[in-house]
Amino acid sequence: MQVETEPVAEARAHVRNVRIAPQKVRVVVDLVRGKNLRDALAILNHTPKRASSVISKVIKSAAANAENNHDLDVQDLYVHAIWVDGGPTMKRIHPRSRGQAFQILKRSSHVSVVLRPRHRG
Repeated sequence: MQVETEPVAEARAHVRNVRIAPQKVRVVVDLVRGKNLRDALAILNHTPKRASSVISKVIKSAAANAENNHDLDVQDLYVHAIWVDGGPTMKRIHPRSRGQAFQILKRSSHVSVVLRPRHRG
């Protein structure tokens, strides 16, 4: 027996190749996971981390997608899922004493957001 489920309306947004290490971005992402859209943006607005402005833009983009592409009410949206994946790493060399060379890894991130309407009732 196969159960048919109705498709859940959701809006997505992604940003790729953000030049901030994924470990640093995940600290900020964990603050807004599961929060209402309005609360999440307020938290990001008062968070003194460089990644907070990037995450705020991605969430606003997903909200605009929800409003324009899926006809969802922005007041009902919440951050259903948000995650950070590692992007490409730039490798640089830092010269050290006695001819040695230490490697510097400049990491980047991919951030993805899924917004869904919270059903009241």
